[in-house]
Amino acid sequence: MILTVTLNTALDITYRVPALTPHASHRVSEVRERPGGKGLNVARVLSALGHESVVTGFAGGPTGAVLRELLAPLAPRDALVPVAGTTRRTIAVVDDASGDTTQLNEPGPIVTPEEWATFLTSYDSLLRGADAVALCGSLPPGIHVGAYAELIRRARGAGVPVLLDTSGEPLRRGIAARPDLVKPNAEELAQLTGSREPLRATRDARRRGAHTVVASLGPDGLLAATADGVWQATPPAPVKGNPTGAGDSAVAGLLSGLVEQLPWPDLLARAVALSAATVLAPAAGEFDAAAYEDLLPLIAVTELAAAA
Repeated sequence: MILTVTLNTALDITYRVPALTPHASHRVSEVRERPGGKGLNVARVLSALGHESVVTGFAGGPTGAVLRELLAPLAPRDALVPVAGTTRRTIAVVDDASGDTTQLNEPGPIVTPEEWATFLTSYDSLLRGADAVALCGSLPPGIHVGAYAELIRRARGAGVPVLLDTSGEPLRRGIAARPDLVKPNAEELAQLTGSREPLRATRDARRRGAHTVVASLGPDGLLAATADGVWQATPPAPVKGNPTGAGDSAVAGLLSGLVEQLPWPDLLARAVALSAATVLAPAAGEFDAAAYEDLLPLIAVTELAAAA
């Protein structure tokens, strides 16, 4: 079983409009709702790849009830912890004319110390049956900034490999707790290390505590600094579409590959193909299965150095 943690879950709402024009009224051509937050997106992709997945984190209020209702028919098992506050919404507006997406993210509910303590008890129990765990996304109000570092230490104490996908100070503190893998994007990596040169920044991030750093470079794919070497995996051509959830699909590819003990080139190719196939999908958090199968053999993986 692969456990994904989403402390700040969301109800993802996607609007499609013929063209997005500032200061104008728009007629929406399509609306989709789905349970969201980075870890929930990861879990759905893992389930589609044939892995048993369990989602935990927080859900509350009317929005949280809708989220759990929509989650029920999907493959991931629901182990979300109830809170008194209301789960946030994220709004993605897709401009059909340009293919661009505008994202609006609410902050999330305030989590009380008692609710955090309940979550920790559940988390420790879930770790006992986990093959790997992913800690994903932002922290809701009320959760201390070192929360991910605490969850990493608990996973390591239980002997469970842990992947961290967050940003800012939670990433800085979390990486010092020595996760097995971190997956920042280029901007998050630059904020962490102060360098915008991807190879230097990725190696610097690894020296800060992570066993492996896989940096997302957008259309240029993924750059991985590991104990075994440094690789870059790139798609055959840039893809246009909705990028929402593309990074989460990459995380699912990385996690599934780790659990299956794939060699790094194969693991990175899977992650890049899943990410690109998600951009091509019509709704946030999904991936186009046919596009994934077509793209996978076309991903170019280049070894840049023998060791990180």
